[in-house]
Amino acid sequence: MNESVKGQTSDIGDGSEQAGNRITITIDGQEIETEAGRNLVQVARENGVFIPSLCYFEDIEPPLGTCRVCICKIDGVAGPACTESVRDGMVVQAQTDELKDARAAIVEMMFSEGNHFCAGCQKSGDCDLQHMGYELGLSASRFPHVFKDRVIDFNPKRMIMEHNRCIKCMRCVKEVFTDDGRAVFSFRYRGNETRVGIDYDEEAKLTDEQARDAMHLCPTGAIIVRGEMHARPFGDRQFDMRSMQQEFTAEEPVLVLPKEKKTIATISLAGCFGCHMSLLDIDLKILDLIEIVDFNKSPLNDIKEFTKQCDIGLIEGGCCNSENVESLREFRRKCDVLVAFGECAIWGGLPAMRNTIPLGECLEEAYLNGMSSMPDDCEVPYHEDLPKILDRVYACSEIVDIDHFIPGCPPDADHIWRSVLSLLSGQQLPVPYSEFKYD
Repeated sequence: MNESVKGQTSDIGDGSEQAGNRITITIDGQEIETEAGRNLVQVARENGVFIPSLCYFEDIEPPLGTCRVCICKIDGVAGPACTESVRDGMVVQAQTDELKDARAAIVEMMFSEGNHFCAGCQKSGDCDLQHMGYELGLSASRFPHVFKDRVIDFNPKRMIMEHNRCIKCMRCVKEVFTDDGRAVFSFRYRGNETRVGIDYDEEAKLTDEQARDAMHLCPTGAIIVRGEMHARPFGDRQFDMRSMQQEFTAEEPVLVLPKEKKTIATISLAGCFGCHMSLLDIDLKILDLIEIVDFNKSPLNDIKEFTKQCDIGLIEGGCCNSENVESLREFRRKCDVLVAFGECAIWGGLPAMRNTIPLGECLEEAYLNGMSSMPDDCEVPYHEDLPKILDRVYACSEIVDIDHFIPGCPPDADHIWRSVLSLLSGQQLPVPYSEFKYD
């Protein structure tokens, strides 16, 4: 361990805190005995205190400290825990509401700044950024998505560099070298334009195993080795089933359901209808549901107009045209509680992948330059009865106030079931880690 890491004291010089000496530190009021000089993140996790991190990697020394997700208060001063070596008497605050909100904000910004679509990513289920979102319970981002158009580098011999997913953690820059010690990755440009570049000649020297190690070292799906990232079924992926935080088994609460039936409305906007199909996947539980709710305007019962004020409205899909906006605003007026369920409703999802391309180019490609376009019948359709296409696809929260979010593409049926029951009963029902997913 590098003894000059920030946080070490001058006492090291007299040998009183040499690595290996037993010391006592305090984390959130818990006294912990450990060895001097060890990394704070590791010591905390070994003692049941989960400090999230994205850039931290045990083999990289000194620690990077680039992502700041592990921010804690150490002896009263806020800073990254991964760059701290433990010393006798250290007092750490790790789980305050202020710190949890700061960590959540950092991860939310990463999702918003990059074009992360978990359902279409080869690393879904094995992605550290996705995992941190699960651990922090993030259902939506407080920040608008940037939708910046970044070039995807297909030039390396075996790798693809997906700059839309890179969080610039520096893991690959500091850890990936050829056998003769040459760096394969490096930071290029400066400021907001910084990106990770690949030396194509050095990348070609890597063995197949070294290339795969580089892919797995990346905390997101930014580095993909061609033909090596195969989809794995749910349950077999690294971050599917078990949280890294301490979990205590709680008894299922006894539901106190409303005495009078509640009214639910649903709609699908710019989406694929998959969230409604997932809703139907609650199977026989839907028989229990119809005992306590009535469906009003919904494709499930083909009622096309509102006939009363509704208690809950479920919105699938974002807004890509004027009709979507009008329908969403009507739901906001007619529903006391409005819920966006599915990634399309929460941030735009798959339809929003067009947001990086000007609308004119999208229309030209679809109607004028597409392979199915007939030479004598190429025109962009326009009629006063057709909904006007918006400049981009908007999240529902950008148009109206949304009360609750249910993430997923589509959300797990049991997650939807628990969420609806929670709203109907007024009870906060726990959602198991295995049900809370973005894909």
